[in-house]
Amino acid sequence: MEDKKLTHRQQDFLKALIDLHQSQGGGVHYSMVAEHLDVGKVTAYEMLRLLEERDLVRREYERAEQDRGPGRSPVKFLPTALAGPTMAYLSGAEWISDEWSRVKSQIIDKLHQYRPQGYDEFLQELLDRFPRRRSPSVYLAEMITSLVLGMHSLQEHTEARRLSDILKKIGLPDELGVSAIPGLSVGISLISRLNGRLSDVLMAQANKMQTLLSQLNYEKRSLLAEFTREVVDLVED
Repeated sequence: MEDKKLTHRQQDFLKALIDLHQSQGGGVHYSMVAEHLDVGKVTAYEMLRLLEERDLVRREYERAEQDRGPGRSPVKFLPTALAGPTMAYLSGAEWISDEWSRVKSQIIDKLHQYRPQGYDEFLQELLDRFPRRRSPSVYLAEMITSLVLGMHSLQEHTEARRLSDILKKIGLPDELGVSAIPGLSVGISLISRLNGRLSDVLMAQANKMQTLLSQLNYEKRSLLAEFTREVVDLVED
């Protein structure tokens, strides 16, 4: 798999193509990839051509003229059989790469930045990002941070304090593993005075979070548990 090593930008384009292919079926026009990633059409086309040279993407041509939109070329792109295994390999590797370190550092820096005036604005920034597609590590890190900040805003409630205490022990010997986090998000959503938008997000994302956590190996679970404890300690200190 070493010869399939991709830059993070290349991974973003390959993942976008796979997601769009799975959601709609069939070939994907490069303009859809461009819109999905908010980049130019030429950029999307060139990147997909590059991935094609890596045997991760292949082209197909539409036969029916009436199926094409105005000004749209008949060429579409599909992931090859190598695309899925390559992304699975790389998504596992990213947890110990610069990507994970960068995401973790950004969140910790933001927490320090917002600490003097409170975390409400940062929490809203995080909630605004959830409709977007991101890598599993970014998604989980931001979801956990949102959960911790939500509980912090409800420290006057006994239930919230108890949940915070549980998160402080996540991943420690003889304590709960990170697989308990989705259940905590459901629990906090039941607190009557919880911010309505946060409650909706936590409930909507709980299943996705559970799925991603179930796919983590021991090393990745340990990294995420350590991050969770670090965020809780910083916010609650």
